Amino acid sequence: MKSNNAMKNDTRLQLNTYIVDAFTSRPFKGNPAGVCITKFRLEDSLMLSIAKELGFSETAFVRHINEEEFSIRYFSPKMEIPLCGHATIASSKVVFDLFEKQYVRFTTKSGEVIPVTHSASHIVMDFPVYETRADEAPPALLSALGIKGLNNVAYNRETNILLLEIESTDVLGQLNPNYEMLTKSHSSINGVLVTAASHTDKYDYHSRYFWPWSGTNEDPVTGGIQTFLASYWSSRLGKTKMHAFQSSSRTGEMSVELIDGKVRIKAEAVVILDGQMSLDIHTS
Repeated sequence: MKSNNAMKNDTRLQLNTYIVDAFTSRPFKGNPAGVCITKFRLEDSLMLSIAKELGFSETAFVRHINEEEFSIRYFSPKMEIPLCGHATIASSKVVFDLFEKQYVRFTTKSGEVIPVTHSASHIVMDFPVYETRADEAPPALLSALGIKGLNNVAYNRETNILLLEIESTDVLGQLNPNYEMLTKSHSSINGVLVTAASHTDKYDYHSRYFWPWSGTNEDPVTGGIQTFLASYWSSRLGKTKMHAFQSSSRTGEMSVELIDGKVRIKAEAVVILDGQMSLDIHTS
């Protein structure tokens, strides 16, 4: 018996495919994501193969359900990711342009509904808020990252990410991890987030996200971490509205606000390529 997701027909699939730089208004900055718009349910193995082929930290697969409702799934080159901020921003940019809408709802595989609004040049999305608990960092992990001093260590269960707070944004920007050592230093997390309070008026906090366990070595700009990072810094800084900077080599930024039990993320995105991927596959 075939599963509900089984594919029924042989066909040449023309898959509208985009490359979008998220969390920036400038091409080749921010975080690039692949976005594939499909009319069909695709097999997980196919989506993973496409994500590997495109090679970005995440590729989103978006299907129009009805009116403002779209399904969305996220794949890194290694595995399916439950929630991804920059790929949602990237998908929103494509959907707003392609379907001429100002508001959409993305439903993830877990059933989480992400409302997204187009406001002038910005894209505004609401993510759930997650909490962190105190944790410890293995010495081997700190050594692989090149970190000698820590302010705090915390863990978020929903994303399976370890958070390390350090003192200096300068040290944060200069981190040059040994990824082979880093991968061996921990066996049960999806990634490690390193963050520091900003000492300038432009930003409230900086971060970098390393995830060789489940994606690429470093994610250039990450919206999903704000599900717990925004509330983490809100409690420390006494603010509900903040401006976050991700100090990767590409750099990126976003505004965040804790409101009505959600974290509201406001950012920009720019489409740098659109075309069609042609595949001889099965579709359902």
